[in-house]
Amino acid sequence: MNRRNLLAAGVAALALSISTVAALAADPIKIGLILPMTGPFTSTGKQIAAAVELYNATHGGAVAGRKVEIILKDDAGVADTTKRLAQELIVNDKVTAIAGFGLTPLALAAAPVATQGTTPMVVMSAATSVITERSPFIVRTSQVVPQIAAPFGTWVAKQGMKKVVTVVTDYAPGHDVEKWFSDAFKAAGGTVENIRVPLQNPDFSPFLQRASEMKPDALLVFVPSGVGAQFMKQFVERGLDKSGIRLIGTGDVTDDDLLDKMGDVAVGVVTAHHYSAAHPGAVNKAFVEAFGKANSGLRPNFMAVAGYDGMHALYEGLKKTDGAGGEALVTAMKGLAWESPRGPMSIDPETRDIVQNVYIRKVERVGGQLYNVEFETLPNVKDPAKVK
Repeated sequence: MNRRNLLAAGVAALALSISTVAALAADPIKIGLILPMTGPFTSTGKQIAAAVELYNATHGGAVAGRKVEIILKDDAGVADTTKRLAQELIVNDKVTAIAGFGLTPLALAAAPVATQGTTPMVVMSAATSVITERSPFIVRTSQVVPQIAAPFGTWVAKQGMKKVVTVVTDYAPGHDVEKWFSDAFKAAGGTVENIRVPLQNPDFSPFLQRASEMKPDALLVFVPSGVGAQFMKQFVERGLDKSGIRLIGTGDVTDDDLLDKMGDVAVGVVTAHHYSAAHPGAVNKAFVEAFGKANSGLRPNFMAVAGYDGMHALYEGLKKTDGAGGEALVTAMKGLAWESPRGPMSIDPETRDIVQNVYIRKVERVGGQLYNVEFETLPNVKDPAKVK
């Protein structure tokens, strides 16, 4: 009788196990990934999408006993499309989280949708300071512009430069670079003049001419990821590379994805940023190698590492919640800390924003290729706009 009961119990347990596996297989954790896969910011979308796919593949494509399904949607960089896709993913596809967001206007468009749907939203690109304040469901793994620009303004002044002209793209992140760099540089005794360039279809030539006529010690530039090569080309065409004006910037202008194609004009350009493909360390070396193998030799940039880390935050959060989403998943991601390809980083539990190192780098030839070589580290920098 005992043997029969034991056998019956075993059969029942096996049946339950089989039914559970089947249920899990039919009920994946869905992550909606909204990116500009077409249009002027395609490089952003492709880098993040490739990194998300790499993370998912190298971590088994499952978490908390359930398959992770990535649903990629192309918003072409149009905010109205971003909002519609976020609504469709939450309502129709019933995703556990949405992620991506290549530009600030796109993240801001999706923020109220995340709030209404009580759906975690991982920002993997957009960098304006205010973004995390637009929804309690937002967690950011990319960068915060003031986090880069403010300490760089102080550093530049310490190098003996007295006058800088800023040339920034005319939208929220550019405004942040302009304000936070200028305020820090002026506080350290420098003088600044500011120029803004349109976001859509920019022609830098007339703005570079104006900057040249102001005769600064340095030109500080911010452009969205993927636009740096165009800026560099026009910088040379205007002869500024031979004018004695130093070119400095946030790391967007010497984007790893495009840097090697810029040529010798980029050599010596000093930037501040949070990631370089040349960052030393085993974690980054493995990441760069795996990314290249998976993407026909493509070099990862700061967008890729943000996508990779965004998936890490989601995976680790989902482990804590046993696969649950909503407010519990946001809470689980607060305070996470890990060794990223970029170096040590964490999610501030109060602001849900990123805390990370900022590196001062110079473009150099390494093994015949151009890289942003780090030579100074500013550790564990928070968003100064949120420091109380």
